[in-house]
Amino acid sequence: MNLLLDTHIALWWLADDPSLSRAARDHIGDTRNLVFVSAATVWEVSIKAAIGKLEVDESWLAALLEDGIQQLPVRWNHAEGVRRLPMIHRDPFDRLLIAQAMDERLTLVTADETIPTYPVHCLVN
Repeated sequence: MNLLLDTHIALWWLADDPSLSRAARDHIGDTRNLVFVSAATVWEVSIKAAIGKLEVDESWLAALLEDGIQQLPVRWNHAEGVRRLPMIHRDPFDRLLIAQAMDERLTLVTADETIPTYPVHCLVN
C-alpha cells in the first residue's frame, strides 16, 4: 500500500504521539509500503511555525527522510485537481492532499473526519 500522510499524521509519527493509531503506525512503519509527505505539508508546517502556531524541530524533514518517508512534489495536475473537488472541505492544504492522493493513487492517512467524504482512499486514524 502506498501512503500519503496528512500533516498531523506526519507530525504524530515523528513525535511518537499516542494519538497515532496502532493500525496507522503499523502501515507507516511497514517497509513494504511507500510512504510520502507532500511539499504542501512542508509549506503548511513552515507557515504555522513562522507565525508561532506550531513548534517543530528544525530537523523534522531530515527525520522523515531517515524514516524512509519520501517527498511528493506538488505538480500542476495536482493543483488543477483541486478545482474538480466539491467544496466540502475548506482547508486548502487538505484539498491539495486529497487531489494528490487521488491523482497518484495513494491512500491518505488522516484523522480528519471530513476527508473520507471525498472519493479518495483513506486510512482513518
